[in-house]
Amino acid sequence: MSRTMRMLLVAALVGPGLALGGGTAVAGPKKPPVYKNCAAMNAVHPHGVAKYGAADKVRGKTKPVTTFTVITAIYLANTHLDRDRDGVACEKR
Repeated sequence: MSRTMRMLLVAALVGPGLALGGGTAVAGPKKPPVYKNCAAMNAVHPHGVAKYGAADKVRGKTKPVTTFTVITAIYLANTHLDRDRDGVACEKR
């Protein structure tokens, strides 16, 4: 493969700014937010955040919360907020 063909291939895959030495950069994946407490998390996710496949653990006749947001990356960054270790952080009705 010729040098010109390689340059065109790189430009197509990476983008014209990077292939030609421009200042354009591709941002990496964002880190999930880490919340200080449940009040901060519930301000953004009103019913809490869970990892995939989690179910709210309850006692007695209380119905489990099922309206939480399922985002495993955010849950894993905030496991310190899951007191009962059921896979749902800051569950709230």
